[in-house]
Amino acid sequence: MKKLISRILLGATILASSACTKIDNYDGPNASFEGNLISSEGGNLLTSQGSSQIRLEQISWSATPSPQEIPSKFDGTFKDSKLFKGTYKVIPKGGAFWPLYDTLTVDINKGTKHDFTVTPYILIKNFTAVLNGKTLTLKYTMEAPIGAGLPTIIETQPYVNNTKLVGAGASIRDFSDIYKKAINKEWADMTDADKSVTIDIPDMLPGRKFFVRVGVRLNDSFKSSNFSDIIEIDVPAN
Repeated sequence: MKKLISRILLGATILASSACTKIDNYDGPNASFEGNLISSEGGNLLTSQGSSQIRLEQISWSATPSPQEIPSKFDGTFKDSKLFKGTYKVIPKGGAFWPLYDTLTVDINKGTKHDFTVTPYILIKNFTAVLNGKTLTLKYTMEAPIGAGLPTIIETQPYVNNTKLVGAGASIRDFSDIYKKAINKEWADMTDADKSVTIDIPDMLPGRKFFVRVGVRLNDSFKSSNFSDIIEIDVPAN
């Protein structure tokens, strides 16, 4: 009798476990989305790592989806290879460019690609980095594709690092932040002298390789910056 009761209880337990087990038939996150943030003035929009994002909302799953974001890389590219297949609303956000207000609807599957064209707030032109002894001299000018309504220019500064990942949050403070130049002016109030910048960085370490760029930060809702391209500098050993 005890054996019979044990068998009955075991069978009931197995049936209960089977009833509570739900098989997941959904595909894993095997779709991808990649592309470029392209400047309306030519080339990719140069950014700092993650300073711009592509915001996605999967509308094929929910009418009120939680947004997710793909951070941009410093060269203006973006990629996420772990997305769920579906229909998404997508829009670039967070960078130093004139906001886009119309979202794009994209069916994202394996290998989906799309480029976004944006208008940067500021263009950094004629950027040069010249080493004289141990002093690095940076020169550049600022231009605005659209001057009217431009956010206030807060400051400009160099970014120096020992890797190619150089920019806001990725720089050597003693060669970068301490050479920040405050501006705090509206574009219409800036003189030609304000728009033409020279920064001297002394005491560069001999026998080292550095990567340098400059940025201009604006007072938009993201306190975002426009960036120059990156120049590699080899400081000779003594």
